Amino acid sequence: MPPSAEQTPASADSAAAAPAAPAATGGVQSLERAFDLLERMADAGGEVGLSELSGSSGLPLPTIHRLMRTLVTCGYVRQHPNRRYALGPRLIRLGESSSRLLGTWARPYLARLVEETGETANMALLDGDEVVYVAQVPSRHSMRMFTEVGRRVLPHSTGVGKVLLAHAPDEEVRAVLARTGMPAATDRTITTPEGFLAALAHVRAVGYAVDDNEQEVGVRCIAVSVPDSPTAAALSISGPAGRVTEAATDRFVPLLHEVAEQLSKALASTSTGG
Repeated sequence: MPPSAEQTPASADSAAAAPAAPAATGGVQSLERAFDLLERMADAGGEVGLSELSGSSGLPLPTIHRLMRTLVTCGYVRQHPNRRYALGPRLIRLGESSSRLLGTWARPYLARLVEETGETANMALLDGDEVVYVAQVPSRHSMRMFTEVGRRVLPHSTGVGKVLLAHAPDEEVRAVLARTGMPAATDRTITTPEGFLAALAHVRAVGYAVDDNEQEVGVRCIAVSVPDSPTAAALSISGPAGRVTEAATDRFVPLLHEVAEQLSKALASTSTGG
């Protein structure tokens, strides 16, 4: 094999003496590039062509092809017969483990919400077209809201679903609703795309979402997003409508934003190794 494809002994010695140059941030450049490509694939819906990746990343096609070939070999990317690339099944295992850890990291922050509000606190993520609850700390009241960790619900009937979709383009929201349908969980559930889009506009205006007896009769929920989260995440307080009132909302919303900001900073510190 020619030296360009495999190192000769002399080149191997020089490589040992001079390891691959790290990226400007101190990481290994090829790793940073590979993860950047995975992120771009996710942003593009999970399936892309090499030319699309080259256009969005600015990397030359040979570099992208080499990185994608490695990711395919490892199972993190797969190649379709039409030569387009899609996110691979091994990422599912990583995602599930990451979601569990995210829920574990969130528990102290949820515990603070319970301590200061007396109501059940939840953390939820958007997983495909559904909302999944990844962490919960229950209220100490005998009458309380209880959502099983791992439970999946449709976004149109929940406060967390509203904040998770609040900043998505309208056409993307309409596509999600078309795929999931908008079944009525109660007589207060929003069941039209126009009604849901109007609710999202209100969320963007006020900075929080309310589920007012829309998922379950007698239950009211207030939710905010976690800013700059590595994946779209929301925190919420939920409880009987008689306790989670309009007056309580005015008190809970600033606290939810404060705790969400603290969690965001903790996640950023964890992701950077700080």
